[in-house]
Amino acid sequence: MEFTAKLNYVRVSPQKARLVLDLIKGRRVEEALDTLRFTKKGIAPQIYKLLRSAVENANYVSAEKSLDVDVDRLYVKHAIANDGPRMKRIRPAPMGRAYRYQRRISHLNIVLAEKAGDATKATAQVVTDEKAAAPKKAAKKVVKKAPAKKAAAAKKGAAKKPVKKK
Repeated sequence: MEFTAKLNYVRVSPQKARLVLDLIKGRRVEEALDTLRFTKKGIAPQIYKLLRSAVENANYVSAEKSLDVDVDRLYVKHAIANDGPRMKRIRPAPMGRAYRYQRRISHLNIVLAEKAGDATKATAQVVTDEKAAAPKKAAKKVVKKAPAKKAAAAKKGAAKKPVKKK
């Protein structure tokens, strides 16, 4: 099940928004919220609110459809910043001229999904922790024989030499 939240007509360029969205793609929701809380970009608080909204949408849909959604297993599946309409503006220039510039607007979209098989991952971590606790044996170093390659290279080199004619 996927849960989405959209924020349209944000007064930031999509390139700047993508810098922050790339930080949270693929992360768990808790990690993503912490990352956004401490990111020093101007768009980070708005993306933080958008991510919180997506989590609340997941809670609401799970309650309405009586689904069992574990908020702790949610992760950011997609985080996209698309272009919106551009506002054309004019800046005064020397000698009575005018320079045009564009104010970029973006549409932000976040999709959350629930990770499947998280319970098996927890049991796998317990098994690996037990293996880590066991004493490790010293690994022996294996040395490969390099002269065999040199002999093959010498044979190839002899075959490539041209024969001189008299």
